[in-house]
Amino acid sequence: MAEFDPEQFEDKYANYFPELQRAYKNAFETMNDRFDSEVIHAIDQQILNESEPFYDEETGTFTVELPENPTDRLTAIVVDDEKLTETLDRYVAEIESELYRVFDLEPPEDR
Repeated sequence: MAEFDPEQFEDKYANYFPELQRAYKNAFETMNDRFDSEVIHAIDQQILNESEPFYDEETGTFTVELPENPTDRLTAIVVDDEKLTETLDRYVAEIESELYRVFDLEPPEDR
């Protein structure tokens, strides 16, 4: 893997597509092993399929931006709102963590 370049991350799908796929796949596998697989699959297919990872060079942080009204998008299963929100938050944190790992970067201290 080439060294991470924040400027190239602006065109992430052209420059880092395999790494992004790996980070999302690793996060999916971790979440699927630890949480209700039906919920994880639904989140993956109906919410995260429209998510967008970003890197802030100034703060050194990865963030995953979700589509508007993400919990309203989940229609494949019935799940309690609190459980969905908690699971989705944990899943997003797992993706962000995997992005640091895949790109071999240290997360900021205050994260």
